[in-house]
Amino acid sequence: MNTYERALKTWGKEPQMLQVIEEMSELIKEILKNINRHKDNVAEIIEETADVEIMLEQLKYCYNIHKQVAAYKEQKLHKIEQRLDDWSAQK
Repeated sequence: MNTYERALKTWGKEPQMLQVIEEMSELIKEILKNINRHKDNVAEIIEETADVEIMLEQLKYCYNIHKQVAAYKEQKLHKIEQRLDDWSAQK
């Protein structure tokens, strides 16, 4: 059993999914501080990004959606690449 599975088993699905939301909101808050207030808070952005990535992995374990997320992510990246190519061609 890995750390993500242990955390879900120990603390439960609902509390951990609420933690995902909390970590995301903390990252949003730090990004807004950086942009709106021109705050030099890259260290905080790094910390909150790591927290969000950890919790997103836990979310994938919680719903057993690793493969589906990876496939959808690949499709989305392909679409972004196409848009970038179109954008470059217009210039």
